[in-house]
Amino acid sequence: MIITPQNSLAVVVDIQEKLLPHIHQKDEILKNTNILVEGLKIFDIPFILNEQYPQGLGNTIEELRSKLENVQSLEKTCFSCCANEQTREKIIKSKKTTAIVFGIETHICVLQTCLDLIANNISPVLVVDCCGSRKKQDKDLAVQRMVQAGVIPTSYEALLFELCKSSKHPNFKEISKLVK
Repeated sequence: MIITPQNSLAVVVDIQEKLLPHIHQKDEILKNTNILVEGLKIFDIPFILNEQYPQGLGNTIEELRSKLENVQSLEKTCFSCCANEQTREKIIKSKKTTAIVFGIETHICVLQTCLDLIANNISPVLVVDCCGSRKKQDKDLAVQRMVQAGVIPTSYEALLFELCKSSKHPNFKEISKLVK
């Protein structure tokens, strides 16, 4: 499967104020996520921003929220983003065939979202270095399960350069500068 800006949308899963501080390697995940979001914006890839029970877990962290200020956050209580009717409708109406998925926690909301995307004939691409769980083992097992189910694993850098396809792409220099 070839990932292109034209066939993709980004599904941001629960990168929230009261959740992120407890995530294993949170600083690295946040650094990677910021680069990924900036890169996806360069390609004009649309975002769906999800928040798990924000009354209890807080909103999307400000550092990320400020990069997605024109994106409405969608509140959910089910673990899968696809169980939220608004999210599901946005995905279906987008007519995109690929969902670039990243966020927390990998073994709960990210996992269930990816499995539901597959069930809805959307190809999930998991940006592994932009995902996290409280425990490393939970993340590792979830990634393994998702790959076995058909989810495509990648890193933020591999994805951004795949979207370029070539050093001749008009965004190549901007992406190269971003990932350095």
